[in-house]
Amino acid sequence: MRVTDGFRAFVLEQLAGVKSVRARAMFGGVGLYADDVFFGILAADTLYLKVDDSNRGQYEAEGMTAFQPYAGKPMSMSYYQVPARVLEDGDALTAWARASVRVAAGATARRARR
Repeated sequence: MRVTDGFRAFVLEQLAGVKSVRARAMFGGVGLYADDVFFGILAADTLYLKVDDSNRGQYEAEGMTAFQPYAGKPMSMSYYQVPARVLEDGDALTAWARASVRVAAGATARRARR
């Protein structure tokens, strides 16, 4: 799940339009946060963003798949790989990331209400 410094820097540069975006090392990969909202994962030089029913269709329409933290095991998480065309377009990536921040913030709020 190693992430190169160059990929990490590139993603953060592309996400400059996301307020208070930062990256933190986690379990061999990198977690992406907007303030305290965890909305993305960098793993093996691949970007994954948080999804739910409101935005999953965008990723599936592009043929993207869910993040699977353990090779060979069927477990997947609610983070989907970002298409290369979106990753390379800072404005598009910012829009997709903002949607993921909303998804992640909503999930956090629902857990807090329980």
